Amino acid sequence: MSFYLVTGGTGFLGSALVRRLVADGHRVRVFDNNSRGRAARLADLDGRVEYVEGDIRDARAVAAAVAGVDSVCHLAFINGTEFFYSQPDLVLDVAVKGMANVLDACRAAGVGELILTSSSEVYQSPPRIPTDETAPLSIPDPLNPRYSYAGGKIINELMAINHGRRHLKRVVIVRPHNVYGPDMGWEHVIPQLVVRMKRLAETEGDPIPFPIQGTGAQTRSFVYIDDFIDGLALAMQRGEHLGIYHVGTMEEIAIGDVSQMIGEFFGRRIRVVPSAAALGGTDRRCPDIAKIAALGYRPKLSFREGLSLAARWYADHAHLAPAEMNGMNVMNGLNVRKVTL
Repeated sequence: MSFYLVTGGTGFLGSALVRRLVADGHRVRVFDNNSRGRAARLADLDGRVEYVEGDIRDARAVAAAVAGVDSVCHLAFINGTEFFYSQPDLVLDVAVKGMANVLDACRAAGVGELILTSSSEVYQSPPRIPTDETAPLSIPDPLNPRYSYAGGKIINELMAINHGRRHLKRVVIVRPHNVYGPDMGWEHVIPQLVVRMKRLAETEGDPIPFPIQGTGAQTRSFVYIDDFIDGLALAMQRGEHLGIYHVGTMEEIAIGDVSQMIGEFFGRRIRVVPSAAALGGTDRRCPDIAKIAALGYRPKLSFREGLSLAARWYADHAHLAPAEMNGMNVMNGLNVRKVTL
């Protein structure tokens, strides 16, 4: 049994990891300020995990949270495309100060292991599909605020690797590829499409005009949250020092097809209505997962199976969506900057 600190532990990914670690018999401390996460995600684990509320940019708070643990899983970050555009300075502030504080705290406390979650965004437009871990990282336009997120993740990787090779016994980096599932937040493509479709499903017409960002030909490879956590756990258990691992699936799906599946979930046919793509997006993304597969990773759910689970949750909880998602902007497909692809 080990003692883990999970930064960003009340977020979508973080809370799922906390649950896995607890289920596996580990001791867990959660560090989060709930600016993006929600402590309610872990309410049923009350008394089984330690919870420390704090800002990852606060060096003293981070040092106190790291003291006494065996390993740090660093997931604290600002996610959600709307923040990349509206608050890129905050995204980078959390990225750089947070990573520096975690590394300094690990060195001071003698913690030898760091698990870092990065992102598929570090590639921007990959030179090859499927994309393996050796593909070059890229920031094509520093003037585009969207790349604050990718830039922050690249900086995190560089800091973890170059500090880690000298001062830590083991650093493992995982690059998630479009993780989805129930309660993942509202600023992502699947929740937004589901909420939009739920509203439109009540209207007349067949097929229903369904506005989306871009042409619908853009592709992604989605991985259900449970499958992602399986891959992350394998990387934590078996990953090599300074190893980088993609965790996702190789089921590449066009966003137009995702929209059609969501229409089918509600029992309706749709007609995709394209709009302008967000500046800085990429047309295709699909990981090569051979490296994590060599450790035993096998995704269990197809996208259609996982989508039905996520869509059911969001359909049932649509009344909790932010107010702007209930207005005409969403109905007309105008909130293009808020959808993460």
